[in-house]
Amino acid sequence: MAIKNDSLNSVIGPGSIFEGKFYISGSLRIDGKFEGEIKTEDALMVGETGKIKTNISAREVIVAGTMIGNIAAESEVRLEKSGKLLGDIQAPILNIAPGVVAQGTITITGGQKKDVKKVIEESYGGLKLSDK
Repeated sequence: MAIKNDSLNSVIGPGSIFEGKFYISGSLRIDGKFEGEIKTEDALMVGETGKIKTNISAREVIVAGTMIGNIAAESEVRLEKSGKLLGDIQAPILNIAPGVVAQGTITITGGQKKDVKKVIEESYGGLKLSDK
């Protein structure tokens, strides 16, 4: 699910450098360099030439460039084949293309609102994973 150009509100273009706080009520594509804080309730895409250092909370996150920081997505995270990520991911859906380089912890919620660990433990039959 790529960000459509007609719903794209802002772009930090190639060769651009942005440091600071960026609050946006729409989609954002980063093809330049960004370091700071981003808040959006829509989609965020890090293009192939994008390099960012931030924690992201968004509806949808696509990483095709380089990112250092954590991702919390409401609907989906996509790591494209050129993507590089150093950070944790929490999302209901995670798509990882061949060629991705990443390190961090991953929590796939499957859309559950409950604590994921509890959902898995309950599914296992009530035995806590730490009770081995």
